[in-house]
Amino acid sequence: MADRAPEGWTDTERELWEAFRHGTVFDRRSGRSATDDPYGDVPWGPERTVSAAALAHLLLAGPAAAPGRVASLRMSGVAVTGSLNLAGGRIQQYVELHGCRFEHKVLISEAEASTIRMVDCLVPRIEASRLTTTGDLHLARCRIPEGLRLTDAKIGTDLLLNLAVIGCDRYGRAVSADGMTVHQDFEAERIEVLGELSIRTARIGGRLSLRGAQLRADPQNGVCLNAVRIVVGHTLYLTSSADDGWAGSRSYYGSGYGQNPQPGSSNTPFRAYGQVRLSDARFEAACLITGEFHLEGEDELSLRRIHTPELRFTCAMRPTGTVSLSRARVGNLVDIPEAWPLGKHLGLTGFVYENLRPVTPFTVQQRIAWLEGSSVDFQPESYEQLAAALRRDGADDDAREVLYAKQRRRRQTLPLPSRIWGRIQDVTVGYGYRPGRAGLWLLLAWALGSAWFATHRLEPLKADEQPHWNPVLYTLNQLLPIVDLNQGAWNPGGAEQWISAGLVLIGWVLASTVVAGATRLLQRG
Repeated sequence: MADRAPEGWTDTERELWEAFRHGTVFDRRSGRSATDDPYGDVPWGPERTVSAAALAHLLLAGPAAAPGRVASLRMSGVAVTGSLNLAGGRIQQYVELHGCRFEHKVLISEAEASTIRMVDCLVPRIEASRLTTTGDLHLARCRIPEGLRLTDAKIGTDLLLNLAVIGCDRYGRAVSADGMTVHQDFEAERIEVLGELSIRTARIGGRLSLRGAQLRADPQNGVCLNAVRIVVGHTLYLTSSADDGWAGSRSYYGSGYGQNPQPGSSNTPFRAYGQVRLSDARFEAACLITGEFHLEGEDELSLRRIHTPELRFTCAMRPTGTVSLSRARVGNLVDIPEAWPLGKHLGLTGFVYENLRPVTPFTVQQRIAWLEGSSVDFQPESYEQLAAALRRDGADDDAREVLYAKQRRRRQTLPLPSRIWGRIQDVTVGYGYRPGRAGLWLLLAWALGSAWFATHRLEPLKADEQPHWNPVLYTLNQLLPIVDLNQGAWNPGGAEQWISAGLVLIGWVLASTVVAGATRLLQRG
């Protein structure tokens, strides 16, 4: 490799050649913010301009490092003309660019690299399909108006897109990263995406953080986040980002990185304007959702068939569209009543959860309304699932309340005769879940029966015997047929016979309900 820059290079490019060999920063910033702004309109002269061909030469066939130095490409405040094409190449040197402008898109598809950091750079588009890095890929604070492609890329450590602003291509896709693998964290905090952010089937070894992200779907696409079948080794964050430390910060992350907002502090919520698809995703630690979801028409926040030990759904603002948890499986369900959508915009078909851990009080009546707010018809398994979760937490009374609500909801689906019979069961015994109601009816029957027989004395069973007549005990003996109060010496006939038989039937129905309720109470005691 030559120690001198090739013929035909400009003076600026020769200086960059030497900076590359010595591993020093090639800084062309003036120190004036208006002039140094890579997104501004102030033109940069030849002293701040290099060609894409010169960069490609340095990165793919650059000179050897100066003795005792490590070669690297480190530039600040430089404009790059032409299209930078590194596709299929092998980039061994460390690359770090700050505040640079690129005239055309950057092509690094099928390339191999160590670490690439681009901060505060303007790049029309980045094509990096099947890029492989052994280190980080940072695009923090960059503006990429025509989109970013990372399909099937393999990132050795972290992928950072914090505070980036990314536009979309002609198909409405802003970030195309389907099948991507990130061995550690994927951080895209406070990112602004104007189009679809697609990471279908991606595998993230650590966290996937979209704290404070602003995602807005393109009208022709309608999807703002497409994360179907992703696997996250730790936690997904669709949450707020604390404002402290971000404003004016020139670091990669801002001091708000990795922090949750303190109660009452200023923060920026995660916002999604369009469909959000997380179907069939796996989150090994937790899935935290506290953002704002602005859904229109048929738009949906799809959590269908997700698997996670903990789902935290504590949105401060109710989603305006549908939230579907059909056939999802979670361990702890952490939520608040105000987070769930209203008006039959909730899908709970086959939703399985082990424990309920509400952040604020969530009464059993609110839970029942939550179930009955589902977008589908009566589903008995949803009530059984809720009752089982409440029993595991020791809330047996609440579990019975849920099962009672299940019977009342089921009655609405039955034919008219069954609905009438169900209504009778509800009024009299509460489908067996209201033993106190059965006891009151039993007392009423005892009182009415005693009043009737007080004025309608029965004849003895044997004419030669004269047992003592007690209408109160006789009525009680009929109502409690399994209890013998020595009132069998009487021979009812006519209307009294029918009344006695009715008391026996009422007793069997009501007394058994009262006994069952008392047994449950004693077992809990």
